[in-house]
Amino acid sequence: MNHWIAVVDDESISLTNVKNLLSDENMRVSCLRSGKDLLKFLEKNTPDLILLDILMPEMDGFETYHALRIYEENAGKSNIPVIFLTGADDNDTERRGLKVGASDFIRKPINKDILLKRINNTISNSKTIETLTEEAITDKLTGFLNKAGGTKKLAECCKNKVGTLAIIDLDSFKLVNDLYGHDSGDRVLIAFADIVRHNTRVDDIPCRVGGDEFLVFFSDLQDEISISRVCERLNLQIAQRCSELLGSDYGIPIGVSMGVTLVPKDGTDFDTLFTLADNALYTVKQNGKHGYCIHNSELTSTFEAEDNPRRELSRLIQIVEERNISSDALRYDRETFTFVYRYLTRCKKGFGGQMYNLMFTLIPKPDKKDLPMNDAENKLSLILQSNLRGTDFFMRSKCGSFFAVLPNYPLGDAEDAAKNIIQSWNETPFSEDISIEYVLKAD
Repeated sequence: MNHWIAVVDDESISLTNVKNLLSDENMRVSCLRSGKDLLKFLEKNTPDLILLDILMPEMDGFETYHALRIYEENAGKSNIPVIFLTGADDNDTERRGLKVGASDFIRKPINKDILLKRINNTISNSKTIETLTEEAITDKLTGFLNKAGGTKKLAECCKNKVGTLAIIDLDSFKLVNDLYGHDSGDRVLIAFADIVRHNTRVDDIPCRVGGDEFLVFFSDLQDEISISRVCERLNLQIAQRCSELLGSDYGIPIGVSMGVTLVPKDGTDFDTLFTLADNALYTVKQNGKHGYCIHNSELTSTFEAEDNPRRELSRLIQIVEERNISSDALRYDRETFTFVYRYLTRCKKGFGGQMYNLMFTLIPKPDKKDLPMNDAENKLSLILQSNLRGTDFFMRSKCGSFFAVLPNYPLGDAEDAAKNIIQSWNETPFSEDISIEYVLKAD
C-alpha cells in the first residue's frame, strides 16, 4: 500500500501516532500542524488522501476543508478525498462532517484496522470515480476531451486566458468513409488527432466536438503568422498521413479548414466566440477550403447583413453535398444502402428506367477454405469502386459477398461491367486461391 497520506493535526502526539501506524504499512506520510500549513503544502504536492483533525486553533477542520475546496477549484485541481479525525463523541459533529462532503469520519483514539480499511476504501472509491469521470469527458477514438468535457474546459480558458479559439474541420472527410469505409475513416481521424497533438503545447486544449470537427484553444497565440503556420502544417501532415493510410493514389482532396477568433480581443464568452469562429470557418469553406480565416468586425457585419434562411440553406447544402464528385462507385454501409435502394426503386416506378442488381461472391478453392478473407474483400471492394460508374453503389452483404446496384444501364453494358470486374479480379494474386462468381438480375 504505497499511498501518500497528509495528516493535519495540531497535537504532536496524535501526528506521531498516526504517522507510525501508517509508516508500518509502507505508506508515505506528510505531517502538518494547521490548515494554513496544508494549503501551502498543496501548492507543490498532491497526496492521495488527507486525514484532517476537526478541533484545531485558528482554522478548524471545517474551515480548512472549505478553504481546501476553494483552492482546488481556483487552481483547476481534482478534489483530494478527506477523512475527518475527531476526539469529540457526538453524532452532530459526524453528521456535519459528512454533510460538507468529507469521504469518511474516524474517532480518536484511532483503531489501526479501522483506519487502514477506511483509507483504502476511500482511495479506491476516489480513483474509481476519477476514472468514470475521465471516461465520461473523453472521446474514446482520439483520446481528446469530448464535446461535454471540452466545452467546459474551453469556456474556462476563454474567461481566464489569452489565446486563440479555433474550429478545425477536415475537408472532404466524408469521401474517406464513402470510398474506403468507416474503419479507414477512423484511422484517418486517429492520425489527425496525433497530428493536432504534435502541433499543440502543454497549455493548449484540443477536443473533438463530433465527426471530423475539432476545437482547439491555443494559449498565448495571437499573431496571424503563427496561425498561418499551424494551418499549413496541419494541411501538409494530414495529406502525408492519408497517403500512407489510403495509398498514394487515394485521390481525395482532404485538408484542413480553420475558423479562428482571438481571446480576449473578440470577447471572453465561449458561446459568442464559438459563433464568431464558426462564421470564420464558413468563410474558409466558401473560398476554396484548405486554409484559415480570422474573425474580424467586417466579417461579422457581412454575416449580420445576410438573409438568415438563405445562409442556413447554403450551410445545409454544404454539409450534405459531395464536395469532390468522383467517378468511382460508392460503397455504403447496410443502412445507407437500404435507404438509397428504396429511393431509387421509387424513382424507377415514378419515372421509369432500368436498374440491375449484381451480386459478386468470392469462392476459395477447396483446399483454401480457411484463408482469411479480409484482404481479398478489400481488394474486391477497390475493384468495384474503380470499375463501376460513379452513379453505381454497393455494400458488403456478408463475408465474401458484395451486392451492387447499377441504375439506368442497358442490359449489354451491365453484363460488360460484370465481366470487366471478373477480368480485373483474375489479374490479381488473389485469383490463384480464390475465384469470383456473379449473378445479374434486372429489377
